[in-house]
Amino acid sequence: MDLVNAVRADPDLSREALAELLARHGESPDDLTEREFSGRDADDLRAAAARLAAILTESDTDRAAHAINALLAECGARPHLSRHGEHPWHLHIDRGEEAGWAEWFLASSALALAQVLTEYGRAPWGECAAARCGTLYLGTGPGSARRYCSTACASRERVAAHRRRKRAGG
Repeated sequence: MDLVNAVRADPDLSREALAELLARHGESPDDLTEREFSGRDADDLRAAAARLAAILTESDTDRAAHAINALLAECGARPHLSRHGEHPWHLHIDRGEEAGWAEWFLASSALALAQVLTEYGRAPWGECAAARCGTLYLGTGPGSARRYCSTACASRERVAAHRRRKRAGG
């Protein structure tokens, strides 16, 4: 989600900024050198993030499911267990070592979103309803469906609505 939000905020996010973001999410610095994560890889990853944003802004569960299925079919990869660096065994759904960064991102994101959608029976993601925000969120916590990316946005909107009602009534 962070990668998609970062690219939505800055569609021209630099290769270096993308590498820093990936490193903060556990990718090895050795895998993020210019040689291993090139400018072309960054271009492809930005395009992949934009494609994923289209799914994450889809609130209709059926359309979201069809979009995820299309992405999984396009990736055409089989799930496999992977362990690298200090990471424990985990599931990958890409073409292995020859998979590019964008393919890895799209395939693993599609798999994760498919798991979330099936667990919740709906698309529990969306775009923050707060004015001037637009951050994408994943609402997998307890309770009713979320409308805001954070408690700060929800509070800001409640206060603004309260002030509007107060002005209109008095």
